[in-house]
Amino acid sequence: MSTRSVSVGSLEIGGNNPVRVESMLKTPLEDPEECAIELHGLAEEGCEMVRVAFPDPSKAEALRILLSQAEIPLMADIHFDPDLAVLSLKAGVPAIRINPGNMGSPERLAEILRLAADRQAVIRIGANSGSLSGTQLAEAGNDRAMTLVRAVEEQLRFLLKHRFENIILSAKSTSIPETIRANALLSERYPYPLHIGITEAGPDLRGVVKNSVGIGILLNQGIGDTIRVSVTGPSVKEVETGYSILNALEIRRRGFDLISCPTCGRRRIDVQALVQRILPSLGTLPDGFSVAVMGCEVNGPREAAHADLGISGSPNGYILFSRGKVITTAGTDNLEEVLKSVLDRIGPK
Repeated sequence: MSTRSVSVGSLEIGGNNPVRVESMLKTPLEDPEECAIELHGLAEEGCEMVRVAFPDPSKAEALRILLSQAEIPLMADIHFDPDLAVLSLKAGVPAIRINPGNMGSPERLAEILRLAADRQAVIRIGANSGSLSGTQLAEAGNDRAMTLVRAVEEQLRFLLKHRFENIILSAKSTSIPETIRANALLSERYPYPLHIGITEAGPDLRGVVKNSVGIGILLNQGIGDTIRVSVTGPSVKEVETGYSILNALEIRRRGFDLISCPTCGRRRIDVQALVQRILPSLGTLPDGFSVAVMGCEVNGPREAAHADLGISGSPNGYILFSRGKVITTAGTDNLEEVLKSVLDRIGPK
């Protein structure tokens, strides 16, 4: 992780702080009521910062209203027009994201830096594989990862020249290898917090897999201070997936950990149906509490011996166990009752 940290409002990013989970509003600013609903849903899901597309000066008042309602910090996403960066900072956003090379003249960018410094706002330099020019690629010998790095560095040099260091760096590609290499290079060269993700990763399972692989590899190498899972779908799914990645890597825990076997010919129960059956009974277990649902007594107390609570199939119904030790048994007709009793005894107090 980075050695430097920044503050986006009350949110600390980088340094020794937890890896943060972000998303981006899918609702356009012209629909303020739906924006507020989506933003609240993201906050409920555990999202810690939300990027908001700010494409038009006429949306400045809508942005101000959203800021007044926001439960978590907002970052304005700015492209091409430096006036939008100025307007968003004056509206009160604690952070903006700019794309290297599209902020107009050096004088306009310097104006943005002065305003950001006055307001103690953070600037994320966000390079994206989709916005690389043919000239940039040619200068880097068609090395796309290096082109991303150079695009970030070009903007970074300008910010540092003006003594602005309230910075987050970001280099994203739809290619996992390109993203990994670009971020590894940036991590080696600079101490600033890194925002990581795989851009344009796709829908549903395809998007989840690409994000999980790319973000997971980087985090496992100690690279990345804040993440955004990018999928074509509801923004709350991005946050849910982000925390699932952090849980799987044992970097950060949110919610309980559900373990279940893939099933085989030994199974004595329908594991998938049992998972759905018990979920309503689990309630709000604490972060990191592990629940295992296993198809047979072989996979039960033995292979899931580390689970805080486990349920496995048996010849006569179900076995309930904790940390490898059998607690009790249950039949098909009284499972929920027995499960509640067990959770009352071993669950969180």
